[in-house]
Amino acid sequence: MPNFTDVTGFILLGLTNHQELQVLFFVVFLVVYMITLIGNIGTIILISITPCTFFLSHLSFVDVWFSCNVTPKMLKNLLSETKLISYVACLVQCYFFRALVLMEVYILAVMAFDPYMATCNPLLYGRKISRTVCAPLISVPYIHGFSVSLICTLWTYGLCFCGNCEVNHIYCADPPLLKIACGGVHIREYTMIVIAGINFTYSHSVVLICYTLIIGRAAHALCRCWTRLSDFTSPQVIFMYLRRSTEESVEQGKMAAVFYTTVIPMLNPMIYSLRDKDAKKAVNKAIVKANLRP
Repeated sequence: MPNFTDVTGFILLGLTNHQELQVLFFVVFLVVYMITLIGNIGTIILISITPCTFFLSHLSFVDVWFSCNVTPKMLKNLLSETKLISYVACLVQCYFFRALVLMEVYILAVMAFDPYMATCNPLLYGRKISRTVCAPLISVPYIHGFSVSLICTLWTYGLCFCGNCEVNHIYCADPPLLKIACGGVHIREYTMIVIAGINFTYSHSVVLICYTLIIGRAAHALCRCWTRLSDFTSPQVIFMYLRRSTEESVEQGKMAAVFYTTVIPMLNPMIYSLRDKDAKKAVNKAIVKANLRP
C-alpha cells in the first residue's frame, strides 16, 4: 500500500532552473502580460455594445481573467527561490483554469453564430441576433464552464499524494498533478480525457458547421474562419487534456501552455477586434470623440 501523506502545498518547477534565463523570461512575460491587459481591457472599454462586438467584449473579459489566473504567480516564481503554491491556491488555480478554457472555446462557438446569421440569413439577423438573444446565449459558456470545472476540481481534491510535491509545470493543472499522484489516478485520468473530448468535439463541431455554411455562401469569410479556428487547434488542448499523463506529455503540455496562457490572450484583440469591421468602426468612433473633446 502506498504511504499517503497530507499535502499542504506544491513546488512549481516552472520553465527552467537557470537564473539568467529566469530573469529573461520574467522580462518577456511581464511585457506580454502588460500588452495583454492593455489590449483586452482597451477592447472592452472602446467597443460599443452591439450584437457582434458584444461577444468580442466577453472574449476579452475571459482573456484578461485567464491571463491573471496564471501569469502573476508565474512571474513571482521566476524571481523566487521557493516557487511554492499552497494546496488550496493550487485547487483554485486549477478550477479557474478549467472554467476559463471551457468558457473561451464555447464563446468562440457562440461567436460563430453571428457571422452565420449575417451571411446565411441576413433578413432574420436583426431579430435573431438581438440583445435579448445575445444575453442568454453568452451565459451558456459561463454556466457550463463553472459547473464542469467544479465537478473536475472535486475529483482533483480526491487525489492522494505520497510526499512528492514537485509539479513539473508553470501553474497547477491536472496532467502534472496526476503524474505525481499515487491514488485515484486512473479513473480521474480517463474521466479527464472523456470530458475534454466531449467539450472540444462539440465546440469544434458548432464552429465547423457554421463556417462551412458561411464559406458556401461567401468566399470572403475564409479569413475570419481561419483566424477563429486557430484557437481551436491549440496544442494546449491536445497535449494536456487529450493525452495520458506521461512525462513526455507533461513536458510538451508545459511548453504549449506558455503559448496558450500568455501569447493567445495577447493576440486575441488583434485577431478579432482589429479584423472585425464593427470593432474597427467602434474604435474609430471613440478616437474621433476623443479628438473632438476640448
